Amino acid sequence: MSIITDLTRMWLTRSPKPFTFTKEYDRFLPYGDCRGLGLYIHIPFCQSICRFCPYCKVVYRQDLCDRYVDALIREIHAVGGQYGGKKTVTSLYFGGGTPALAADRMKDILAAVGEHFLITEGIGVELHPDNVTVPTLRTLKDAGVTKISIGIQSFSGKYQSILGRDAIDSGAIARALAAVPFETVSMDFIFALPGQAFADLRADIDTAFAIGANHVAIYPFIDFAFTDSTIPAMPKKEKRALLDAITKYCLDRGYERNSIWTFSREKQARYSSMTRDNFLGFGCSATTLLRDQFKINTFSVEEYCRRIDEGDLPTALTIRFTLRQRMVYYLFWTAYSTRVDSRDFASFFGVPLKKMYGAELALARLLGFVTETDGVYEMTLRGAFYYHYYENFYTLAYIDKMWGILRKEAFPERIVL
Repeated sequence: MSIITDLTRMWLTRSPKPFTFTKEYDRFLPYGDCRGLGLYIHIPFCQSICRFCPYCKVVYRQDLCDRYVDALIREIHAVGGQYGGKKTVTSLYFGGGTPALAADRMKDILAAVGEHFLITEGIGVELHPDNVTVPTLRTLKDAGVTKISIGIQSFSGKYQSILGRDAIDSGAIARALAAVPFETVSMDFIFALPGQAFADLRADIDTAFAIGANHVAIYPFIDFAFTDSTIPAMPKKEKRALLDAITKYCLDRGYERNSIWTFSREKQARYSSMTRDNFLGFGCSATTLLRDQFKINTFSVEEYCRRIDEGDLPTALTIRFTLRQRMVYYLFWTAYSTRVDSRDFASFFGVPLKKMYGAELALARLLGFVTETDGVYEMTLRGAFYYHYYENFYTLAYIDKMWGILRKEAFPERIVL
């Protein structure tokens, strides 16, 4: 897998230079002139740990959660207060972990954010199905949350059992969502589980929209090396057939495709923290992407709090991009939306897309991966599958390695990818 990603990296960056992350960071973050800036906040607490989940999380304790939120608020002030005044940002997303475990502190967190940032496209929070209760939803909405994403994974008892999760009460979720409406209600599902068929996913999607969702996300199962999961991977041919079938089903039903994995029933329904040109991340494991750098915070809750207590940023690793490396990062995550506009690329980098990657785009068209109309490149079904296929290599070669190290070392000296 690393051979594929290494060759791709060298080809697209026109250099043998690897992606090198080091234990250093800028105390003053240059985000003042970043356009399309988004915000992300990580809440790493869960009531129990799912074996398949790769994200940074620890078992919830009230005292530790309060200490963490206090540190988080100080990090927000430390970064947000660097320029004075309020910076306009697109959105704010809370991920985890289970952010709703800190629902009673959400107003405190958002008050700190509001001192430094003006959010124009709403605030989203990820929820465990157990969190979808009227009191929790009202607490979140009263705090200013406008979007929620519920990690259903599957309504089927069979697949919940495979994932090591409890059965879901869809009726209770429907009643809570009807009582406390949100602008976007997204539901997440995992596909490519053992024995999973199109009928299983179709039933999940139909149920989601029937009980109150207006957006769904259907993510592939990825077996990270550092998790305790024993779930076998689905063969490539079956996975492609499943992804194509569910995509065609959603499009035939009139649902709008927002990204490789997401579909909405209503045009205004959106839920994605990844397709941003730049973003600031706060909390354990949160990442920050700026014009010429990418940084990631420590995965250790204790070390995160200690760093903040000492008046330092909790950055574990930073990479300084070359221009080509930044272009590759931009294109990889912009393509996640299934659409790349050459005018946006030229505006961001000051150079035409075809000048930098004309040969690659011509090859993608020849292979049937994309179509092009007036400078806008749209992925075909074939292109979307192979994006997914390559993203799996990227995840296992890069993210798996980095997260695996960061789970063991709070501040590693260096990681080369």
